[in-house]
Amino acid sequence: ERAASRERLQDQVFLITADQLGRGSEELGSLLMRNFIYTLTRRGDFPKALVFLNAGVKLCAAGSPVLEELALLEENGVQVLACGTCLDYFQLQSSLAAGRVTNMYDIADLLAGSKKTTTI
Repeated sequence: ERAASRERLQDQVFLITADQLGRGSEELGSLLMRNFIYTLTRRGDFPKALVFLNAGVKLCAAGSPVLEELALLEENGVQVLACGTCLDYFQLQSSLAAGRVTNMYDIADLLAGSKKTTTI
């Protein structure tokens, strides 16, 4: 069962479109997103990639509460990708502290080639 779980997640891509998880309380949403990313570091079977779009790119910028977790995921082979257009929009291009800048061509290719994509 563990091998099946590992195979499932190795081709899993998480598309993270916000710096909060869920709607309602912003404080709770921020806490939930931090907990989600933290949990990914503790599972032992890592996803293929985390793609950050829109306000999600704020999680890759200096001052983000999940930089340590993103670094750990990268060390374990997870691609951490931040949308360059989104970084520009939020004026965060020079503040990128985790992952690498990517573009919509690469994002589209990654999503199209993935067996499973989950939008967070």
